[in-house]
Amino acid sequence: MSEYQTKNLMKKINYKNFPDKNGYFAEFGGKFVSETLMHPLNELLKSYNKIAKSTNFRNELKKELSQFVGRPTPIYHASRISKELGNCNIFLKREDLNHTGAHKINNAMGQAMLAKSMGKKRIIAETGAGQHGVATATACARYDLKCVIYMGSKDIQRQKINVYRMKLLGAEVISVDSGSKTLKDALNEALRDWVTNVDDTHYIIGSVAGPHPYPMIVRDFQSVIGHECKKQMKTLFNKKPNILVACVGGGSNAIGMFHPFLNEDVDMIGVEAAGLGLNTGKHAAPLNKGKPGILHGNRTYIMEDDNGQIESTHSISAGLDYPGVGPEHSWLKNNNRVKYVSVTDKEALKAFHYLTEKEGIIPALETAHALAYAFKIAKKLNKKNILINLSGRGDKDIDTVALLNRIQV
Repeated sequence: MSEYQTKNLMKKINYKNFPDKNGYFAEFGGKFVSETLMHPLNELLKSYNKIAKSTNFRNELKKELSQFVGRPTPIYHASRISKELGNCNIFLKREDLNHTGAHKINNAMGQAMLAKSMGKKRIIAETGAGQHGVATATACARYDLKCVIYMGSKDIQRQKINVYRMKLLGAEVISVDSGSKTLKDALNEALRDWVTNVDDTHYIIGSVAGPHPYPMIVRDFQSVIGHECKKQMKTLFNKKPNILVACVGGGSNAIGMFHPFLNEDVDMIGVEAAGLGLNTGKHAAPLNKGKPGILHGNRTYIMEDDNGQIESTHSISAGLDYPGVGPEHSWLKNNNRVKYVSVTDKEALKAFHYLTEKEGIIPALETAHALAYAFKIAKKLNKKNILINLSGRGDKDIDTVALLNRIQV
């Protein structure tokens, strides 16, 4: 019996049957949007079921992911740190080696292809760390689609490299100065745009959040990660992972890895941003310190005060700086299928440097949260195969890390 009671849960739940036809993962999910958006959401679901699940679409997407994106991404055995930390084998799923440098391109390509098939000529998206913005701008350049990216002004300042990349790719980047000036506010503005431009515009949501069918669509496009992991661990290493670890903001990279394994005897750990500490109020950990509520069109765990107002978040990583999480993660938390923990800014920064110095791989600060927790448990466990989703590379975070370390560049 595993620590998280995996075997018992598998007897009760077939995870492949969710969400239901209304977009619910038990009590989480759904469509909480204005009447104006009900039609485009229904249109998107109908098109997804017809187009994106067709053999022709799947074959074309597989070709694009191979020839344009560079899949399959490799799994790397981090032998040096495995030996230093104890008796566990630590493996890294190298999503940082995708074209554009993160897992975000998997979903962006799929949705851009779907939008073009639907006759949409304009794409909008929100972004925090900038990786989804870059991936969306890249897909739009590939398919000759007009691209508009909404990004919080705070995130624009700490992710200047990615902002410039988006502009080079032909995207219009709109700065959002309302609220906390981060991902939450960028998503708000993108939704407002979509309401007024539904006829010619498709909104590519970057994570497994938002109203149905987005959590399902993004999950399905990102599940290529987990499917590759299953095959690669067996064929390359003749091993089965015992523990999967991934960082969780909105949660697309984590669901992408976890979902193909949900009905198997594998433990899974999602790592949120504890920021300055869970008890300081300066964090972004709704699954650890939040409560169920409605945000951005779905019911999920969120960070809100006693008056129902969304609380401000804090994380060293822009991609985790979000007061909600995908509804499927909320469901997996409540039925104990996935264990959700948190890692502080300080711990993540330490893991960032450790992987860089020991294995020659510079991770994104988002990914560094997953690394920090995996390194911690590797010291305590014995002969376990720990597979970490290295969701993105750290080029975009060099300025942030240098500032925190007070290094002049």
